[in-house]
Amino acid sequence: MTFREFMLENGYELQTTFWNDFSIADRFGLSAIQDTFNRAFEEWKENYKYLTELVLVLNHKIWQYYETRPEIATLYNTLWAQASQYAMEMFIRF
Repeated sequence: MTFREFMLENGYELQTTFWNDFSIADRFGLSAIQDTFNRAFEEWKENYKYLTELVLVLNHKIWQYYETRPEIATLYNTLWAQASQYAMEMFIRF
C-alpha cells in the first residue's frame, strides 16, 4: 500500500508531493533530506494545510526508518519537531 493509498483509506486526499519528495531525498542521504525540508518548509510554512501535511509526512518517515536506519529517523524526528513546533506557535490560537 502506498502512502497516498493509506491516506485515502483514512479519508484524506494528499495535497502535496511531500511524500514523494522525501522518498527521493532518502536515496541521497541526510543532506538531501535536510535540503528537501529546508526548501519545503520555507516555501509552504505559511500555508496551514501544506504545513500540516509536511508534519504528517515527517512523522510517517520517522516510523518508516526507526528500526532500519536510525540516523535517518533521528533527522526526521528533529525536522518533525521543528515543523510541529512552528505550526503550533503560528496556527493554534488559544
